[in-house]
Amino acid sequence: MVANHNHSQKQVVSPFKAILEYELTHSIPPGYINHTISSTAPNGSWQKAERGELSLGDPWFESFGSELQNPERWKAYWHKIMNDPSKRELLPTTWKEGDAIPALPKIDAKEMFWNMMRMARSPDPWMYPALKKLGQSKKFVMAALSNTIAFPAGIRDEKGNLFLNGVRKSEVSKLEGLELGSPEENGGVGDEREDIRGLFEVFVSSAHVGMRKPERRIYELALREIQRLGKERGVEIEAGDVCFLDDIGHNLKAAKQLGMRTIKVTLGKSRDAVVELEQVVGMKLIHETRTKL
Repeated sequence: MVANHNHSQKQVVSPFKAILEYELTHSIPPGYINHTISSTAPNGSWQKAERGELSLGDPWFESFGSELQNPERWKAYWHKIMNDPSKRELLPTTWKEGDAIPALPKIDAKEMFWNMMRMARSPDPWMYPALKKLGQSKKFVMAALSNTIAFPAGIRDEKGNLFLNGVRKSEVSKLEGLELGSPEENGGVGDEREDIRGLFEVFVSSAHVGMRKPERRIYELALREIQRLGKERGVEIEAGDVCFLDDIGHNLKAAKQLGMRTIKVTLGKSRDAVVELEQVVGMKLIHETRTKL
């Protein structure tokens, strides 16, 4: 979040990109996996993990996997996109008019999840540098309101590799115009991780506070923390001073209902969101010479 003396941003690549890639690769209509997550709210496996009620591990992957493999939900989603002309473009190209609904394919919940997490550890090429520049200006309270899943110490991904939090410093350096080469080329140098939480003065993590977006109370908590920092600096901050960025409509709607300004970060179009953010904060945040990933 950014507030005038604030900010909430999507500073890494959206994990929804990994979901979309998985769906396209496995001939799953785009949106089915997100449909499953949203239709099992508020007490599905995903929501419980984001509230810290379930720990990440094999039992959780089995529970989440069973929700994805629900044949009735699969059929309902197919009927939804088949009967809505605006959504028929989501139908796989392998499906032809008159064909029966195909059998629900096996969805590897663990593989898909870890692909999401790896992608979410890559800095967004437009938003990440913008966020750093806003923080360096010292004109705003930088805040993050994030639906997160806590990782137990020593957890390993589906390949058996130890999963490390944070973004690779080599990727951050590349965005800053420093060509250091890959960690593989440099004997591991550059594989060190940068904790994005260090970029924020307020960091509200759903798994650590027991509530998640779009619940109103988590927005209220974040706002109180922002206002507390504002008072320490002699500045009164109201909800309308906060600019909230997110890629999910329900989350943006909840922020707007509280009185915050909002910007949608559309998948694959984060540059557009930064351009809009420039108008809000009155600062130039985009450098066109930066490497475009």
